[in-house]
Amino acid sequence: MVWLKALLKAFVLPPTGPLLLAAAGLWMSGRTPRAGRIVAWTGILLLLALSTPPVAFLLLTLVDTSPPLDVQRARSAQAIVVLGGGVRRHAAEYGGDTLGHLTLERVRYGAQVARAIGLPVLVTGGSVLGGEPEARLMQAALEREFDVRVRWAEIRSRNTHENAVRSAEILRAEHINRIVLVAHSFDIPRAKAEFAAQGIEAIPAPTGIPSGEFDTPLDVLPSLAALQSSYFALYEIFANFARWITLNIGTPISKEHHAYFAVPRVMVSSSGGPARSDGGRDR
Repeated sequence: MVWLKALLKAFVLPPTGPLLLAAAGLWMSGRTPRAGRIVAWTGILLLLALSTPPVAFLLLTLVDTSPPLDVQRARSAQAIVVLGGGVRRHAAEYGGDTLGHLTLERVRYGAQVARAIGLPVLVTGGSVLGGEPEARLMQAALEREFDVRVRWAEIRSRNTHENAVRSAEILRAEHINRIVLVAHSFDIPRAKAEFAAQGIEAIPAPTGIPSGEFDTPLDVLPSLAALQSSYFALYEIFANFARWITLNIGTPISKEHHAYFAVPRVMVSSSGGPARSDGGRDR
């Protein structure tokens, strides 16, 4: 299942998806020139559009518009949970695996949240391709580099659903049912819904919140950062849709699950968002 999802992501999401569409159009042009040209240009223009900061911003805000953490509200929680976001495998300068930059951003923000509200911290993330579990790397970074103690490290999960399931097992044993959830803003709706399905209320603490500020005309030109942001936004849109299909059509579910599912909201608010680590887990 992990490899199947990885293949689907590789062939559907940008840049491969639009490039395959353009290639299909070129192949078609030999038999149906007009239709082939239309398909090819559609792929090219789609890739170009997804590489622009305004389009990336719009897609990210279709997924989530959570505001920054309300510290006063956060103090009503019982723990902080920091979700992993990928590992950089075989980092030569570190002598082994290290945190991918998405996870490092979450760890850094998680440390700030922990210092602000003083709650115990749980980090969650296992190992998809072998090597050191992500949560162990997160714990080491928080304790050695940010001087924030980690009380629990959940090391078995491989994706967002398992993050919630495995973390909830730890939290329920401690009689904890309300947490502050640290993740990137594009991850918040689905992660929050997954924790809610486990009976854990999550107060969002998003990092990488999209910003629609464009200071110069150059800021709206195509860029790799914008394409990466579009990738994450599209992934979450498809994942939320797949989760909705599973919950509403695949199997009978309770009213609670209907209430907990977070459908992407159509509002506007970021450009060039975060980039995926090259050794990321299956999100």
